[in-house]
Amino acid sequence: MPRPAARRPLAGLIAALLVAGVPLAGCAGASGDTAPGAASGSTADVDLSGELTIFAAASLATAFDELAARFEQRHPSLDVVPISYDGSSTLATQLVEGAPADVFASADESTMKRVIDAGLAADPHPFASNTLVIAVPSGNPAAITGIADLGESDVTVVLCAPEVPCGAASATLLARNEVVVSPASLEQNVTAVLTKVAAGEADAGLVYVTDALRAPQVDAVEAAGSADIVNRYPIAALSEAGNPAAAAAFVDYVLSAEGRAVLEGLGFGAP
Repeated sequence: MPRPAARRPLAGLIAALLVAGVPLAGCAGASGDTAPGAASGSTADVDLSGELTIFAAASLATAFDELAARFEQRHPSLDVVPISYDGSSTLATQLVEGAPADVFASADESTMKRVIDAGLAADPHPFASNTLVIAVPSGNPAAITGIADLGESDVTVVLCAPEVPCGAASATLLARNEVVVSPASLEQNVTAVLTKVAAGEADAGLVYVTDALRAPQVDAVEAAGSADIVNRYPIAALSEAGNPAAAAAFVDYVLSAEGRAVLEGLGFGAP
């Protein structure tokens, strides 16, 4: 018997996650208070110049593009180099192997720990969180209703690779639901999963809530238990930063009330 179609509006899905206790856009309130861990704007008025190089998880692309643009407006003598976005584990490997950067923002704490253990950072700050949803092509042609459907033999699924934060979270979610998936492909970042689903190359994929929010070509289906698997994002100025003043200032800015408001507006939860 075919599965009944399930096309749950994303707004309804977010409301359900909020009921479950997952903080998403607007729930933490963009007050004027400084975010925990922020340096109370201590570097906000520093005269910055030169270049700033940022490595950031792929799921942060929309948020950090906006944050970087605002940061440059505050500091017109500073040039933020086009941000390097990829899977957090890929970026961490590049940093450990000597790639130059000033700031690293990871999609999970364990990947940041690799950079810390390599002596490249010492003081990371959590600044956001995220949870998973099932992304399906617009209209949900395979009629996916929930996480169990991803284990069906006639459903084409793409996932993040297990070494990537979204892949580790996906593996945990599937295991807790006792669902075994044979993915058509394992992608190195969540953007690649979203791209394949949006193009109709897969019936479903597990992505972050924030990715589903920004992709008009996909619908979101709630994944049972996802509210209990929360990825927390840390950010750090790197110890070998070529522009340490700008690195510290950007970290402070991300942690500020304005930075938090941008993140919340794009669906990220509180850290």
